[in-house]
Amino acid sequence: MSVHATDLKGRVAKRPEHPNTWIFFDGEFARYHDVHIGVMTHALHYGTGTFEGIRAYWNPEKEQLYLLHGPAHFDRLHRSAKVLRMELPYSTDELIGVTLELLRRNEYRTDTYVRPLVFKSVEQIGVLLHGLADSLAIYTAPMGNYVEIDGGIRCMVSSWRRVPDSALPARAKVTGGYVNSALAKSEALENGYDEAIVLSLEGHVSEGSAENLFILKEGVFATPPVTDDILEGITRKLVIGLIRDELNMPVVERSIDRTELYVSDEVFLCGTGAQVSPVVEIDRRRIADGRVGEFTQELQQIYFGAVRGDNPKYRDWSIPVY
Repeated sequence: MSVHATDLKGRVAKRPEHPNTWIFFDGEFARYHDVHIGVMTHALHYGTGTFEGIRAYWNPEKEQLYLLHGPAHFDRLHRSAKVLRMELPYSTDELIGVTLELLRRNEYRTDTYVRPLVFKSVEQIGVLLHGLADSLAIYTAPMGNYVEIDGGIRCMVSSWRRVPDSALPARAKVTGGYVNSALAKSEALENGYDEAIVLSLEGHVSEGSAENLFILKEGVFATPPVTDDILEGITRKLVIGLIRDELNMPVVERSIDRTELYVSDEVFLCGTGAQVSPVVEIDRRRIADGRVGEFTQELQQIYFGAVRGDNPKYRDWSIPVY
């Protein structure tokens, strides 16, 4: 299977090599090597697709794989498809059923990534959205940590600005929009950093290349609002709940200026791939003492206990696969 994921340091994450991996494509389960997409496919040329990234966590003690917040992801996929004038002829419950069957067929006993993709599959030249045929694909691949989370990561504020919602919808995970993320990420990696932080056109902190951002300052957590061109992250919503319910600390959604990052007590990124990733340095300035923050570390521990099914309080976060 040629599909792979890269972590924040640019390394290739673990991927399945067996060509008989099961995927779901246009209403049928098929082997990966039996599915072919033409070089004239509209989405390949114009970025006319939308996708989700969903994690399933393996718990070796329980011998169970847990699909994390699948319904929320597929609900968002429906919303993204609507923005792009796409037809997604499956309900969220039906998509959950397909995903569970796919994971079972592939017999995963490890942390796994699920990628649903809806795209304009017509083989046609011409820039437009309406009246074109759509396809749905769902594939899976083993995936460990997207970022080295233990020691924290080093970030730079990118010279590339986040594409505003007035130009490209921030609330939809549009495939073409991730060129913006790729430009920022490569700039950071090639300058010796682990990740980029991107500003809005107005100069406010927006997010990482593919993660939402939180800061802690004087006992209050803050995260950029949805009006600062962020993706409305599912993990972001979970983390807001954990801060309030588990840490008993306030969290506000407000605009954050670049220099606030430098004087924060703690900074972390979060997302399906990044999970809860502490930031220890930005633009060659240490965050506080340059070590992983106390509260970020606590959030990590709570989060990982919840997603692996070890905390019954958060049983409703996940669906057991087996």
